[in-house]
Amino acid sequence: MSEIFNPFSLQGKTILVTGASSGIGKSVAISCAKMGATVVITARNEERLKATLAEMPKGGTYIKADLINQNEVEHLVKELPRLDGLVQCAGVGSRVLCKHINKENIEEVMLPNFQAPVLLQSLLLIGKKINKSASIIYIASRAASAPSIGNALYSASKGAILSYAKCLALELAPRLIRVNCICPGMVWTDLILQNGVEEEVLREAEHAYPLQRFGNVYDISNLAIYLLSDASSWMTGSAIDISGGGEGILKL
Repeated sequence: MSEIFNPFSLQGKTILVTGASSGIGKSVAISCAKMGATVVITARNEERLKATLAEMPKGGTYIKADLINQNEVEHLVKELPRLDGLVQCAGVGSRVLCKHINKENIEEVMLPNFQAPVLLQSLLLIGKKINKSASIIYIASRAASAPSIGNALYSASKGAILSYAKCLALELAPRLIRVNCICPGMVWTDLILQNGVEEEVLREAEHAYPLQRFGNVYDISNLAIYLLSDASSWMTGSAIDISGGGEGILKL
């Protein structure tokens, strides 16, 4: 019997997923494990990391770390094996009107959403933790190019990641390391439910999407599998929108 062709297999790959205690990060970790990868997960909440680990069919490893704490990031990098894939999912939401933005608001969003993933990336590269031909993914957002009232800081943080990732892709191309971003539209996670918009309003708004729904976390993790696999070996410097056709429809 001939072997089944599967260009999306992650067998033999070791992948780090940040923000893996909930939402998109959790689904990416579970999906990667189901596709055969050895997965290392990290986040701030140890109990929720253990819960993610329990749903991963091959098991895996967790390393508790707050990515805005330099000492904890250094410990994380030291403990990591060499990686064939990295998915940076950790981040926070924000909803503050532009006229009310202050320095504290900026730090609350830009530290975890931009500074932390950039500095983690630097340490991983300096520490030679990224293998040749690896794949790096940043979870960005449609918000970077789809403005909405009160969303300026979150949108700006994701726009910054998009620009950074394109430069990183050029710098790592000689080693055949690929860097891409995923830009989800509205996805049902705790992030949108904690962002100051009533669930009833969201439930009503999703019907305006052409596919009649917001995304779920596995819609995003399935795309991450493609980008981590050898099936996407000619893809770098890209930012992929995945929004159920809802570009520009939702203004919350």
